[in-house]
Amino acid sequence: MTKLIAFVNDIKSCDNLHIIKFKTTSNTLSMMSLDISSDIQINTKVQLAVKPSSIAIAKNINGELSYSNQIPCKIISCDIGELLASIEVQFDAIVLESIITTSSAKRMNLKVNDDVVILIKASELSIKEIIID
Repeated sequence: MTKLIAFVNDIKSCDNLHIIKFKTTSNTLSMMSLDISSDIQINTKVQLAVKPSSIAIAKNINGELSYSNQIPCKIISCDIGELLASIEVQFDAIVLESIITTSSAKRMNLKVNDDVVILIKASELSIKEIIID
């Protein structure tokens, strides 16, 4: 699991569905959840988690996408294997890993220092823990 620290910025609820917005240093992330703890309030510091296989990478994209979380990043490492590629990207001081197929990495000609956009569906983001300072 890739993890990042953020603060709860907004909570919208309807019946049992919740859309929670989080603020990192320079980005806002959205999460969709059926249940949230009553401890989750505005300004709560949390550690978020997302599976590396749930992080898509886009390069030279145009047009609208339904992904709630679209974060401009820079590739800092590419490990291209026989079937899968591990791509590490950085935004702010946060490093995230994306696992994609080798054929996708080669087709996109991904390499270190490329500017890309990572895409994370709101349903793939989760709260790993509440951080109490």
